[in-house]
Parts: sequence; structure tokens; C-alpha cells
Amino acid sequence: MAKNLNRGQMIGVGRENIVWPGLNAPILRGKELIQQQKLPQDTEREAKLIKMRDTMGVFRPLRLDPLERGWSGNKMPGRSIGSPDPIGEDNFDGFDTKVLELKTVTHMSGIFGRKRRMSMFVITGNGNGLGGFALAKANTMPATMRKAKNRAGQKLIYIERYNDHTVFHDFFSQFGYTKLFVKKKPEGYGLVCHRAIRTICEVIGIKDIYVKVEGSTNIQNLTKAFFLGLINQKTHQDLSEAKQLHLVEFRKENLDYPRVVASPQSGKVRSLEEIPKDEELDFGLYTMDGKVELQRKKYPPGYQSLPSYNTFLKKYSKRRNHDKVMVDMRVEYGELRSFYTEKYPECKPGPKRSAEEAM
Repeated sequence: MAKNLNRGQMIGVGRENIVWPGLNAPILRGKELIQQQKLPQDTEREAKLIKMRDTMGVFRPLRLDPLERGWSGNKMPGRSIGSPDPIGEDNFDGFDTKVLELKTVTHMSGIFGRKRRMSMFVITGNGNGLGGFALAKANTMPATMRKAKNRAGQKLIYIERYNDHTVFHDFFSQFGYTKLFVKKKPEGYGLVCHRAIRTICEVIGIKDIYVKVEGSTNIQNLTKAFFLGLINQKTHQDLSEAKQLHLVEFRKENLDYPRVVASPQSGKVRSLEEIPKDEELDFGLYTMDGKVELQRKKYPPGYQSLPSYNTFLKKYSKRRNHDKVMVDMRVEYGELRSFYTEKYPECKPGPKRSAEEAM
């Protein structure tokens, strides 16, 4: 069988492993001008070419590990493409880059006609607060990947996180027709949000968050709106200084026990008389910039319109609060008792009998 000897050959790559700027390597890498240089010889090159020629004509679909797949099958969005290339002495150790959007774009020119290129939108980060995104276009897939991740590595932004797992407070953010309502969540809640925002959070290092998206779900608008909200969020100390009040935190996992998390550095806290009546004191409305999330209307269950439901309510009305009252009595008195118990001590429930004893 005839073999295609050109298979596996690349322009600028041969037996002598030489870096040719502008042919098989970029001319500029960041601000560094790449010079022609000879690299160590690749001893496995001939073996790889022979193996590639022997398998010619045998089509094998690309198989990926389930953890390496993207959002849907073997498509690129959601997949990792590695860390950005080092720039001089600066290395991107611990960074990971993930693809958010990949599409083919065309441009009609008067000389070349319809010109097609690959457009890739990526996010990169170290999982510890550093993150950056970029859009790049090139004629080939490898060039697009390299250009996008390197450009994202040059646009890093540090995002402050609360206890290294979530945002400092709820906030509203908008870019274009995309609106985001971001809510702070406790540890263990997870990432309940759009898949693009979930990928961004994994790369940055946010582990617990809830995000409601309203309007357009354009990937680039989602990313820009989310980063705008993360950049504009205020720390607890900033909020306390802006209001000249103590910032107190109530958490459900701590049974809503009040805890002061920030106080003005000057030590001067405004009293109730000094606070204007028209000033917004609701923490949720203040951090959300007065915006309220659109809630879906809740309709009553269908069984409530049946006649049998009214019969159930009449029978259940005698014992609907029994469980709650029993728990409150055990908490307050340590036992179940009646309003006759103080006058008649024997007026209290006896030991619980089994079904056989009751017979």
C-alpha cells in the first residue's frame, strides 16, 4: 500500500532541531525578541514518523478521559489547554487555562475573498485569586490556543475572596443585556450557576456561590459582567468605613448568632439620631444597588382546591402544633407538662406504652 511520506512533516521542522523566528516560532514573546538557536536533536522524531505512516488510513476517534471532557462531549468549550507560556524569567506555575468559547469567524475582503479564522475566548487562573480572560483569533487551532492563553496570562486580575471560598457579599452586575445576581453562600454549598461562570469560579478559586442570570447568556458578556462585579465588591472593612457603623454577621449555620466582623478604624460609630431617615440601612438592598431578583410566582398546589383538603384541615387543626409545642416544653421545662402540673403534679404524661401493653 502506498504511504504518504509528507504525513507528519511540518514546515521548519526537520532532523536538525532549530528555532526559526517567524517560521516555526513567534518573533516576539511578550517583550523578548526570539533569536535563532539550535536545540538538542530529537532522537524519537524518525520513530514517530514511521509509526504515523504505518497507521495511515486507520481512523480512530479521539477518546478523552471523562475528567478532561468539556461541557458537551469532545468539544473544546470547558476543556483545559494548559498554562500560558513563560515570559522571560516569569513562569505560570500552578495556572490552568480553560476554553469558554470557540467558533469559526469569516471576513469578506476584496483581495482574498472569504477569509476564515478560528476565534477562541479563554479564562486562565491559579485557583488562588488570580484570573484573566482574553479573546484571540488565528488561522489554525494550535496558533489560536497559544495566542489566547498567552494573552490571558498578560491580563491577570487579583480577586479578593471571603475566607478563600466565596464572595464578600451579594452583588448585582450588568454588562450589555446580561444581568447577574450573585449571592454569597456558606462552605459546602457548591457552585450553583451557569456553566461558564462555574468554570470561571473553578479557575479563580471560588468554591461556594449562587448566580442567577437574567437576559442574554452571551459567554463574553457573562464573563465581563461577572468580573466587573468581582472587582467592584467591597470588603467588610470598606463597608463599615462607608457607613460608619459596625458590620454584624448572622449565619444560619451558627443559629444566627450575631458576630461583629468589622468596625470603623476611627472608633466613631454613628448613633440612631445621626442616621438620616432616608438612608438605606437594608444590607441586601445596599450591596445589590437597589436591584431585586425576579422571583417566579408560586402557585398553590392543585390538591388545595379539592373538598377533601378542607376535611383534612378540620381533622388536623386539633394537633397541627403538637410537635412544636412538645419541643418547646422540653426545651423550657425539660419535660412534657400541662397548665395543671403545678397544682396537680400527677398531671403529666406517663411512660410511653408499647402496642402490646395498650391491648
